[in-house]
Amino acid sequence: MLDHIRDHAVEILKINDLGNYTVPTHGLYPFQWNWDSALSALGQSHFDEARAWTEIETLFAHQWDDGMVPHIIFHKEDDGYYPGPDVWQTGRAVPTSGITQPAVAGFAVRRLVDRAKDRDQAQQRAKALLPLISRWHDWFYANRDPDGEGLVAIIHPWESGRDNSIDWDEVFERVPTEGVGEFQRRDTQHANPDHRPTQEQYQRYIWLVQCFRDLGWDNSLLHDASPFRVVDPGFNGILLRSAMDLADLAGQFGMHELATHERARAAHGLAAMERLWSETHQQYLCLDRVTGSLIDSASVGGLLAVFAPVDPARAKAIAKRIEAIADKVTFLVPSHDPQDARYDGLRYWRGPAWLIVNYMIADGLSAAGHEGVAQRIVDTSLKLIGQSGFAEYYDPKTGEPCGGREFTWTAAMVLEFLQKGRPAA
Repeated sequence: MLDHIRDHAVEILKINDLGNYTVPTHGLYPFQWNWDSALSALGQSHFDEARAWTEIETLFAHQWDDGMVPHIIFHKEDDGYYPGPDVWQTGRAVPTSGITQPAVAGFAVRRLVDRAKDRDQAQQRAKALLPLISRWHDWFYANRDPDGEGLVAIIHPWESGRDNSIDWDEVFERVPTEGVGEFQRRDTQHANPDHRPTQEQYQRYIWLVQCFRDLGWDNSLLHDASPFRVVDPGFNGILLRSAMDLADLAGQFGMHELATHERARAAHGLAAMERLWSETHQQYLCLDRVTGSLIDSASVGGLLAVFAPVDPARAKAIAKRIEAIADKVTFLVPSHDPQDARYDGLRYWRGPAWLIVNYMIADGLSAAGHEGVAQRIVDTSLKLIGQSGFAEYYDPKTGEPCGGREFTWTAAMVLEFLQKGRPAA
């Protein structure tokens, strides 16, 4: 059974491989996505190390001059996705979007190096990528942390990767729906509309894109111009973990100035994470930077923060929180608390479980010494695959597959889980 699952995962990665980059799945997502690529490279490395490095190199070949790495690269024309390059209008030779995504690349590169069979290739290709990744990190703190607090804000829900999270509901009300004009979504033609963000949410997404476009995609202006400015603990946790991993790699390679720079940044950010801790919920919460208040929404973003080396007491509390949540679902980890009245187990990030999030949470918990909870996450993840295939996401109570099928990063995470020798319970 596990050999069949492994073979199918490899097949999916190859089917979605377009040469120098992979698509998340054909039809629904026909371009290269930022954190999808970095995480997909982990899966590719299990059967083709050189191809895994190419995946990340292709992503950084389209880094902006100011250091930003965009969340979508439109390598070729495809009218099956909206909004396409004609909406973004970022002026790039190869069109890209104008916003970013979670900075998981530093972590991915560290993991590729740590387990590389071709050590010379890994060192050579990683050393070329490290300064580029560090420039991206610099960009975050220059443009999304204007007061030097140590935490960065997202200015569009798409940047978080958790597009329609319940975390955003109240804050998103500040974003207008008027004046956007008519547009034709494509996502609901490829997936069940009941599993996708609502039309009203899409109007607000597009309003923000149009607002930023009208400012010429000048990143020095966009943070303050956005009515949506949220400090997401999961987003920051990924960035801080990547900074630590980048520092460790730089130290190994004798790039000591870069190592010191990234390590200091991580230390500052990890200390600042305390501002996001909720004693009531026993997890981290998002912060509305406009009001300065924590957002009362106990989502998976606050659990994902454990991917970073957070305070051990916080990691222990998150492990206990996940154990409590496990009693309410069949498959871990739901993207929102199932006891919340706003929970929806089928609609994108308002309840479903995602294997990429499971992978990062389990990795962080394992590093913090909570191997039992991490194992439970891995086991239910593999059970999901056996029951429901390689979907984009799943109902955590029934296991119903949702969104896209034959999904690249789901397959990649399965290969990661199986590589650790963890059979489904």
